[in-house]
Amino acid sequence: MTQTVPRTSAPAARTAPGTVDAAVGFLRREQDRAGWWKGELATNVTMDAEDLLLRHFLGILTPRIAEESARWIRSQQRADGTWANFPDGPADLSTTVEAWVALRLAGDSADAPWLASAAEYIRDHGGIEATRVFTRIWLAMVGQWSWDDLPSLPPELIFLPSWFPLNVYDFACWARQTVVPLTIVGTLRPVRKLPFDVSELRTGKRPPKTRAPWTWDGVFQNLDTALHAYAKLPLNPVRKLAMKQAAEWILARQEADGSWGGIQPPWVYSILALHLLGYPLDHPALKAGIAGLDGFTIREKTDQGWVRRLEACQSPVWDTALAMTALLDAGVSPGDESLVRAADWMLGEEIRVSGDWAVRRPSLQPGGFAFEFANDGYPDTDDTAEVVLALRRMGKPDHLRIREAVDRSVAWLEGMQSSDGGWGAFDADNTQVLTTRLPFCDFGAVIDPPSADVTAHVVEMLAAEGKTDTRECRRGVRWLLDNQEDDGSWFGRWGANYVYGTGAVVPALVAAGIPGTAPRIRRAVKWLAEHQNADGGWGEDLRSYDDRAWAGRGDSTPSQTAWALLALLAAGERESEVVTRGVEWLCERQRPDGGWDEDKHTGTGFPGDFYLSYHLYRVVFPLSALGRYVRDGS
Repeated sequence: MTQTVPRTSAPAARTAPGTVDAAVGFLRREQDRAGWWKGELATNVTMDAEDLLLRHFLGILTPRIAEESARWIRSQQRADGTWANFPDGPADLSTTVEAWVALRLAGDSADAPWLASAAEYIRDHGGIEATRVFTRIWLAMVGQWSWDDLPSLPPELIFLPSWFPLNVYDFACWARQTVVPLTIVGTLRPVRKLPFDVSELRTGKRPPKTRAPWTWDGVFQNLDTALHAYAKLPLNPVRKLAMKQAAEWILARQEADGSWGGIQPPWVYSILALHLLGYPLDHPALKAGIAGLDGFTIREKTDQGWVRRLEACQSPVWDTALAMTALLDAGVSPGDESLVRAADWMLGEEIRVSGDWAVRRPSLQPGGFAFEFANDGYPDTDDTAEVVLALRRMGKPDHLRIREAVDRSVAWLEGMQSSDGGWGAFDADNTQVLTTRLPFCDFGAVIDPPSADVTAHVVEMLAAEGKTDTRECRRGVRWLLDNQEDDGSWFGRWGANYVYGTGAVVPALVAAGIPGTAPRIRRAVKWLAEHQNADGGWGEDLRSYDDRAWAGRGDSTPSQTAWALLALLAAGERESEVVTRGVEWLCERQRPDGGWDEDKHTGTGFPGDFYLSYHLYRVVFPLSALGRYVRDGS
């Protein structure tokens, strides 16, 4: 629950320095001895439900894991019997189905009041027949759905060259690493039944499948029908070779911590694919993969007993870069021991090997940083830009070492610019919309086109490096200007949402030389001012991804208030009442330990489908905003 803090009448200019000092102390205490910061990355119970199903399928589910995971899943159920994808969001049918099945697997009776109410909601909203494809894949693996009624994914996709439509590199990296193992799972069609059935979740209705044959939906539906017919043929040498090559592709991308891509979906499906191909559980790849899940597991003692939950991903590089920037913004010296340790750790995380990004940029030399502890195959432009922005502000004794890493990262980022002038997160020119038409792709983004927030971070970094006159920076600025919304805001791909996008773009454009008085900047300032809450803060409900009426609307949060302040300060609005009220909101709501409470999800995995709560966002962004406010007034 959010802590209620009484308002004070102290002027923002007087209270802000003390607030900054307290937040600096909080961050110092949160730093790991090795130098990094990492806040929990919270999601929803889908991760935990699927983990129980995975362990059941592999035969490794233990009573303790089932009990602790079930206790966590139950704790997240709402009063109406449903589960949502973010706090206070609408009920999600597929998440509710997976939670119901997981609790039954853990031993809860279908007659239990909490499951009966969930089942009633499920039936009233279309039953398991209306769930997303991923949910029905899990149900098929445990004998509760027919593989014949799922979209077909042929393993022969692995043979398609990178220039051919619908090859695996047309998918975003997270989708690519999920699709390849799923081609094996879908071909082998495993069934390992549950000790119960889910008949009470069925309606008996099936959604209509017929689409006009001249539409893309119709084309892919007919293609899917043909692929199903092909899949029923006996395994032929070509298909066997495809699965063998897919397995080699999977094995080549396993990370040092046992994961695939450092995220849950490809990790889980890669384990399943290799297992189904006959790899024993004690094979080094599977052993490392299963053991690695423990590193993404959080156990916590509650009044009801121990709970167990999984992180979908971990963000130490991202969190550390943002924490370094926040401390530097707060006036901490670059020679401070905390920052020196952080920089030293960060330099060890630089990626010097090529990954899948090189398929589109084969001549580009490797560089950059990933999001996680281990994800050498997929450095991303967003993390790399933020790391450069932090490292370049550090001085001796590692100046030469830092400068070399920064130069490599800058060169890599310049080379990763897409042809339209923007930057995607993991790949260049990953914009093949044809992949989104596949019947399989009904959940989450499957391509990685340029976005305003990522492009802004790269542009801001190039400007900090004195590259405002380079072609890459000018094209990036043009992309940002061309993609401003009519109301003056920018869409936020990786954070919620228009507040995040606008909070990223305005500082970048100003850094790149566009004055705060420019009409584009003034429109953004006006939008932010108009969307300030009555309490002085800012918030945006995640429903804005589905309903534009929610843009800039929602309960105030520390991270979103900070994003708005960062934009307004960059635009020269420090002395405005809007900024003063925003600063006061942050100062008045700081906890005694120097942190802030934030019970909303403000991070975005897949717009419209999957959201995150970065537990350090509530500290690093307010500290940066308040640090810059204090600095600009001195």
